Amino acid sequence: MAHVSQRTVFNGSALVRLLSRLAETDVREPRQATADRLSQWFGWTDAISLSAALDGVPAAATSSSRLRPAANAEERECARARTALANAIAEDGTAAAATDFAPFRRRYLALQQAMEAGIGPLRGRLRAALAAKSPAMARLAAVDVVMEQVLAAREHSLLAGVPALLEKHFTRLSEDGLPTAAEPASEAQAGEWLHVFRKDMKNVLLAELDFRFQPVEGLLEAFREATRVP
Repeated sequence: MAHVSQRTVFNGSALVRLLSRLAETDVREPRQATADRLSQWFGWTDAISLSAALDGVPAAATSSSRLRPAANAEERECARARTALANAIAEDGTAAAATDFAPFRRRYLALQQAMEAGIGPLRGRLRAALAAKSPAMARLAAVDVVMEQVLAAREHSLLAGVPALLEKHFTRLSEDGLPTAAEPASEAQAGEWLHVFRKDMKNVLLAELDFRFQPVEGLLEAFREATRVP
């Protein structure tokens, strides 16, 4: 199973660097600090929600001895979900001789939906488990709720544009590697370009999976710290 594990954020993410390479553009270092850019995405209602999450006084935590088995269960569930999604990405069901982008678009959109369907509930379950650990962890879980609400629409909009970038990459490769008009269209005659595109698309999907899993990994790391015995 292929796996991408370069967990950074924003313009330093593996996904952004990969898309930049495929689109043949440079990634410029932003002039504003990350906190300054994030603040521009918060409306006044978001700021109130964030303040309430930070100032809240959650219920008392359950004892760590009772929660240690749950920690192992959460670890296993996260690993299972990620493995299932990575395996789905690795199983390229697109027609071997496809020389039109439409089937690749359908496949990419289907896998994006699978990621959303698998990761969203997993993140929610991790928040619930984390909130039971301690007041501090409950505040962290509440903050994550607000961050998801603020960033979800922007993230969805940005990721929705990935298939269009891939289509441009597909077109460039096909124009450089299409067989002559007298030859029947097949993957072998198309040369290496289709193989290259399939590999690039798989790498983009794996990078997107890594990107989408970052909040889950952050919650899981907090969960590990909360369940660690002194």
